[in-house]
Amino acid sequence: MTKKQFQAESKRLLDMMIHSIYSQKEIFLRELISNSSDAIDKIYYKALTDEQLSFDKESYYIKVVPNKEERTLRIIDTGIGMTEEELESNLGTIAKSGSLAFKKENESKDGHDIIGQFGVGFYAAFMVADVVTVISKALGSDVAYKWESEGADGYTIVPTEKDSVGTEIILKMKENTEDENYDEYLEEYRLKSIIKKYSDFIRYPIKMDVTGSRPKEGTENEFEDFIEEQIINSMVPIWKKNKSELTQEDYENFYSEKHYGFDKPIKHIHINVDGAVRYNAILYIPEKIPFDYYSKEFEKGLELYSNGVLIMDKCSDLLPDHFSFVKGMVDSEDLSLNISREMLQQDRQLKFIAKNISKKIKSELLSVLKNEREKYEEFFNSFGRQLKYGVYSDFGANKDALQDLLMFHSSKEKKLVTLDEYVSRMPEDQKYIYYASGESIERIEKLPQTELVADKGYEILYFTDEIDEFAIRMLMNFKEKEFKSVSSGDLGIDSDDHQKDSDTELNENKELYEHMKNLLGDKVKDVRASKRLKSHPVCLSTDGEVTIEMEKILSAMPNNQNVKADKVLEINPNHEVFQSLKASFENDKEKLNLYTHLLYNQALIIEGLPIQDPVEFTNDICKIMV
Repeated sequence: MTKKQFQAESKRLLDMMIHSIYSQKEIFLRELISNSSDAIDKIYYKALTDEQLSFDKESYYIKVVPNKEERTLRIIDTGIGMTEEELESNLGTIAKSGSLAFKKENESKDGHDIIGQFGVGFYAAFMVADVVTVISKALGSDVAYKWESEGADGYTIVPTEKDSVGTEIILKMKENTEDENYDEYLEEYRLKSIIKKYSDFIRYPIKMDVTGSRPKEGTENEFEDFIEEQIINSMVPIWKKNKSELTQEDYENFYSEKHYGFDKPIKHIHINVDGAVRYNAILYIPEKIPFDYYSKEFEKGLELYSNGVLIMDKCSDLLPDHFSFVKGMVDSEDLSLNISREMLQQDRQLKFIAKNISKKIKSELLSVLKNEREKYEEFFNSFGRQLKYGVYSDFGANKDALQDLLMFHSSKEKKLVTLDEYVSRMPEDQKYIYYASGESIERIEKLPQTELVADKGYEILYFTDEIDEFAIRMLMNFKEKEFKSVSSGDLGIDSDDHQKDSDTELNENKELYEHMKNLLGDKVKDVRASKRLKSHPVCLSTDGEVTIEMEKILSAMPNNQNVKADKVLEINPNHEVFQSLKASFENDKEKLNLYTHLLYNQALIIEGLPIQDPVEFTNDICKIMV
């Protein structure tokens, strides 16, 4: 018996595949089962055009048979089998796929699609086996053949005996090492878990003899083991069923079975596309945020199947970051996969599916917002921050797609509102969308800076997430209305008598403000009479793009670049405190200096900013008490 040699290129590819192409050794079983499924599909194809051949699906199956004593694993199918020439052609030349050639010949026929188009999946067996034996009898042939190989050294093909049409693959498992336990692939529970994980939706039954336990006949407390043949896989995936056949409970059960989460999803999206790119998808919008969602450990992505065979647990390319909370799966027969099936080509099909999925998610979220407001607010409380990150990231590339999904707490409504709802209520004389930033709604409501805007009857949006201002700066405007912080220097509110009085005070007391500014030095950009304060004596406002809240957030970052807001100390000229400032400016400069530092530190406390010298501050308070 002469051993035949693999081609030189095939030897290198075999070595590379065994050691590097597949990231997990368990993949071997997925590949061999997929090949068996292909072999049955080929009989189905032939039955479409051959009147002499009938196809009874109940007669076709795949069986997995472990043998611990012999340390062998057999994968048996009732598929089309292979002739001597086909064994030579398909298994003798790595990356020569009989399934791919068969598919091309039958592209115009209706029927199942062939999974194994990749040509090297069979050789994944050598990751776990020292010797791989293939015994095959082709449909219409009286002779069976045995192909056998120990790896890159070559292979043999000889005639053999086999009663029925089909193929049997026998793996002689490798010996265990310190790093690898090959015995696990002979354990029932391990084989069942691999089949359920990767091949649960293969369309033909995958059978195994499974050990069970039952009471011994005639006894109550004695049990005996027994063996029964079980079908391990589900076969018909939920996403290929008609939506009319499925209930809400069916979708929730699938969510639970796939371990997408322990909650109940707020919504599911079932997609069936049969166009230039064919795919099915079931997507879920979770109810609760995963515990690790905002951590480095969290991995986004959808399960990716190729014709019912799991290819990737987490395909991150199918989801944009701003929709990373979405769970679910995609099954497509049109994706271009490379030889290992685990790495996707970045092709137009994948991008097309990802783009469509993103549109569907947005459409569903808008529908929930419109028709199930409470559900949407529940969702937004969990994942709204991620949508805001989406607006800010990638230099605002997704801001137009996401702006209608944003919500913020309203000073008037006392609940979450959309930007569209805010703008629809704006009075004609209101120029800007006003917002105030702070650590909580309660703190924002007490900010002195909100007085003038609130007094005009204008609605204020409350920003309590650290990303809010950054996202809004990227958004810039909504429906041609610019955003304006209540702490900004110019609020764009028409002058009234109160403001005119402030302008008068500014001119009349110019020397007083200059003295206070010189005393505070570079702590403030300016000191001026306030046009926004009514009941409060003092506040800080800002000139420029960086607000005080943005300064606090940037200062807390690890790569703090010491970015500071240009602060302006505003004094209320109609407050009693101002009269004390004027009197001390004329009669007691030392007391004025004391008052200036106190007012500045008060303004810092209101904003939640740290006082540079707390001891000095408390001493200053004591000075005015004695």
